[in-house]
Amino acid sequence: MDQAVMIDTRHPLETPEGTDLSLYPAGFWVRSLAYTIDWLIRVAVVVATGFLFSASGIGQGMTLVVYFLMEWFYPVYFELCHNGQTIGKKALHLKVINDDGTPVTFAASLIRNLLRTVDFLPVFYISAIIASLCNRDFKRLGDLAAGTLVVYTNPIKPSPAIDNVGVRPVPEGFSTDEQRVLVAFAQRSATMSGARQAELANIIAPLVAPGDPVVAIKQMANHIVGRRADSP
Repeated sequence: MDQAVMIDTRHPLETPEGTDLSLYPAGFWVRSLAYTIDWLIRVAVVVATGFLFSASGIGQGMTLVVYFLMEWFYPVYFELCHNGQTIGKKALHLKVINDDGTPVTFAASLIRNLLRTVDFLPVFYISAIIASLCNRDFKRLGDLAAGTLVVYTNPIKPSPAIDNVGVRPVPEGFSTDEQRVLVAFAQRSATMSGARQAELANIIAPLVAPGDPVVAIKQMANHIVGRRADSP
């Protein structure tokens, strides 16, 4: 088997419209941190309820009711009403979705959370740990049964701006892929040292002579993205 395939944890998905998506399943440790945040919130709510009603005759009953709701319906409510994210998942940029990439459904959310009891067995979520380490999507037993996936939701960062160093036509014969390389170089140049920029740009120096090949690439990139010479 190709080693690149073995170490790649992306979850490829093709939408009904034919668009290819790459989802990135969250591993056990980051999910544990998200769960810990949610657990602390649930504990705080239950303790606060017990404190508020401690002086009344319904204190113990109210505490048990709140404990039941927080234990079983806190995650379901947030997953359904807040884009698949509990407070802990949102803090760590995670969310729950169906295997096909659609928003998690009520049935799926309920199943995956009810089966947390099974995931806990025999102690300290040993079953969940073993299950998540045995599949490339890091699914616990509840996810396997519900057909759900926990993925990263880091926002897409906008493409870096290209330096305004003028505009220069692209020489004839440059393919679309080669033009994309020019734009990628120009966008990433701010993260590279001057020496590294020159080293890479010198590869095409004969094609853009005369002049500085680094500046020439940025000028061609401006031309490719439709930037005018007088634009800011």
